[in-house]
Amino acid sequence: MSGIGPITQDWEPVVIRKKGPNAAAKKDEKAVNAARRSGAEIDTLKKSNAGTNKAASSSTSLNTRKLDEESENLSHERVSTELKKNIMQARINKKLTQAQLAQLINEKPQVIQEYESGKAIPNQQIITKLERVLGVKLRGKK
Repeated sequence: MSGIGPITQDWEPVVIRKKGPNAAAKKDEKAVNAARRSGAEIDTLKKSNAGTNKAASSSTSLNTRKLDEESENLSHERVSTELKKNIMQARINKKLTQAQLAQLINEKPQVIQEYESGKAIPNQQIITKLERVLGVKLRGKK
């Protein structure tokens, strides 16, 4: 093995430089400034969603248009006037407070209050409990 010297490693640091992220913007800026100096007419445009992860605005405008065109009035079914009067009358006949009635059917007093004020969304299970405790048929014909 004559002619081959000892193997050595080169430990010199190697520095690799990348161009900064604004290099392209600086070139554009230089071109715009040069054009301004020469007296040329320049049109600049700012892109509002450029480089972001936002969806195109066309899809949101379609949804907005659909909502605007929607004329149907959507709301939940509420307790009927007849039902709320029947509950109140039966409770008073049994000499119960709203809180006592709520305790008997294992519900919060607020539930009875909402039913008697007509704000509640009718729940057949609660109405059945009320009928059983009050001993009165609240739905349909008496």
